[in-house]
Amino acid sequence: MKATAEPTTSQVEAPSGKGAADENFPVGSFLLPSRLRPHVATFYAFARAIDDIADDDSLAPAEKVRRLKAFDAALRGEAGYGAEFAKAHALRESMKATGVPTIHGSDLVAAFVQDCEKLRYHSWEEVLGYCEKSANPVGRYLLDLHGEDRSGYKYSDALCTVLQIVNHLQDCADDKRNLNRVYVIDRWLAEAGGGVDDLDGATASPALRRVIDRMLDGCDALMVDARRLPFALKSRRLAMESAVIVRLAERLIALLRKGDPLAMRVALKKPDFAIAGIAGAVSGFFAAGRGA
Repeated sequence: MKATAEPTTSQVEAPSGKGAADENFPVGSFLLPSRLRPHVATFYAFARAIDDIADDDSLAPAEKVRRLKAFDAALRGEAGYGAEFAKAHALRESMKATGVPTIHGSDLVAAFVQDCEKLRYHSWEEVLGYCEKSANPVGRYLLDLHGEDRSGYKYSDALCTVLQIVNHLQDCADDKRNLNRVYVIDRWLAEAGGGVDDLDGATASPALRRVIDRMLDGCDALMVDARRLPFALKSRRLAMESAVIVRLAERLIALLRKGDPLAMRVALKKPDFAIAGIAGAVSGFFAAGRGA
């Protein structure tokens, strides 16, 4: 359905000031083919725009959903969406030029709409279901962009899901405080003798610590497939980039095992990126094409 009286660019987008440098993983780094990097940047710009809308605590949920669905309609080429949706138009043209389906962008929109409507997660399966829309499309987009076989989705899905979950754990206190959004599994918290209010503390309670570790155990299980991703890829450059990200994911899991995300921001440091970059690039170079 055609939208009416859409607001101006400044009213549609809700820039947070975050960018690629704030992510846990490289976004379109020099490891990727230079001809594809602009397309990756276009995809990221779209994802950043809709993520910022969903996370803007000054907007009512219904208004967030309206803007997000308008971005999706613009991405799919519906009429009536002008320059205020430039990032959606740019991604549609990029995907048309590269033969990548727009579903990967639409899935991201669906995830952020879910963020506006669902504030609690009761099971591991619910968390994985959210990641299928919020994280896995990023890996699938990159595989499609590089002309990889879709059999590799299994491995990229595992890696992207891990990255999403560790990001949820990193930001668990801020998400609860600013958006009343909790991805930490509430039934597990109850089983451990705690509750979502534990996220309001200055430090992690014993119950919250147990649930964080339990979710990290799930990430460790997913990493079995995630580590196979570089081997499943034909593109040496994408395999190198993927291997770097695998190393970063492993490091983040280790940091969250030791650190308290309520007491301080548990995050990667420059040496972590440097070590993962060197070790991952080398291992990815030799992994490409060997088969998962």
